[in-house]
Amino acid sequence: MNSKKDIPLYIALLPIAFLLIIISYAVIIAKLPVHFPVFASAMFAALVAKVLLKCNWKNLEGGISDTLKMVIIPIMILLVIGMSIGTWILSGAVPTMIYYGLKMITPDIFLPVALISSSLISISTGSSWTTMSTIGIALIGMGEGLGIPREVIVGAVLSGAYFGDKMSPLSDTTNLAPLMAGAKLFDHIKHMLYTTVPAYILALIGFIILGNKYSNAVIDNIGVDLMLTTLNQTFTITPWLILIPILTIGLVMKKVPALPGLFSGALLGGVAAMVIQKKALIDIMRVLQFGYKSETGVKAIDSLLTRGGMSSMLMTISLIISALAFAGIMEKSGMLDKLATTISKVANTKNKIVVASVITPILTNLCAGGQYMSIVITGRMFRKNYEELNLAPKNLSRALEDGGTITSPLVPWTVCGAFVASTFEVPTYIYAPFCLFNLICPVISIFYGIFGITIEENSDLIENILENKEVEEIISENN
Repeated sequence: MNSKKDIPLYIALLPIAFLLIIISYAVIIAKLPVHFPVFASAMFAALVAKVLLKCNWKNLEGGISDTLKMVIIPIMILLVIGMSIGTWILSGAVPTMIYYGLKMITPDIFLPVALISSSLISISTGSSWTTMSTIGIALIGMGEGLGIPREVIVGAVLSGAYFGDKMSPLSDTTNLAPLMAGAKLFDHIKHMLYTTVPAYILALIGFIILGNKYSNAVIDNIGVDLMLTTLNQTFTITPWLILIPILTIGLVMKKVPALPGLFSGALLGGVAAMVIQKKALIDIMRVLQFGYKSETGVKAIDSLLTRGGMSSMLMTISLIISALAFAGIMEKSGMLDKLATTISKVANTKNKIVVASVITPILTNLCAGGQYMSIVITGRMFRKNYEELNLAPKNLSRALEDGGTITSPLVPWTVCGAFVASTFEVPTYIYAPFCLFNLICPVISIFYGIFGITIEENSDLIENILENKEVEEIISENN
């Protein structure tokens, strides 16, 4: 295999160019998911490595294996998340949050409440897509009845949906970003608060200002009343059920590892389903495996609540495995190192590397067509740079989310952008200016990077050095 330093830049860019072309064709022309294009790109990267760089195939397989070893626990966590979603719906926890969220809607604060309601549902489910395709559609109908432009409503719904997707421990991207950076899940979530909370507050203020002109309108409550009545008839609604997600998050934040902590949440949902909703054990086991299937006859409710279970995570897992195979080959062949070295020549300080790791996933969204690829590629690319600069990995994981996760629906040819545009039947370039949270958060993150705000060093490394007896002895002798 060629030395990494001998790899020409154009060869390292070949797999990226192939990835861009095949994903663009799949998403824009063929209207297909990106799973096969990503897998095919991994095989193309292997071909480039084998033919042009003379890499040994066994070494490339080792690169794939080494990368995939990192995702065993996160994959198990994703399966547990699927279980949790299923039992939280069956128990009535998710329906309860939806119920109280819908009751908050009033004409004078429609846009900010649309933001908050979407946030609550997205946090409780961990899914921005589910939030947008269900309650988002209902909010579009109600908002347009008030004379509010569709693109403004989409901006509020999407801002809330991606706030929840970004901050929920049930979200796949929230689990993927710390995985790629080498950070702990809840360290990652807490560190995101520094950029996410200010962005959310500014977005909320923005939607309050935008909503003032519609404050005198009278809302048609027929759609909301139907959903509220259906939820009340199908589930026992009680605020006590909100304790399930609160206790689950509390367990993990109290240093209980994510896997047993989240599994405890799934079990809590199952117990609540038996006690409060009077469900049988076989119903709970079926939901854990296959998810909850809603059959109320109300399309908005059935679409919202039919989800969860271990099976629901298999597509996400297959995409993550394919993306990591691509990253593993790029890394083992030296092509990823070549790209990182090229960027590092410019981003060679702590502040610059943070800024670069926010901007790079944005550019990757433009090139690779999806938030998963932006997180995987950028995370693998910059992880060593953060280690060399003694920066805590949670800085990188936050940058991946600030730059990658929430900007993906703003690009028309990404999977997320295409989904939003088709769901709400409004072009991306029209609704994008009103996605206030998605626009503000990356700007704050870049600002923090430029001025070194909330950028933390790797305290674990410092502690390990201080605990090293040999180092202490050397220091003692020198004194």
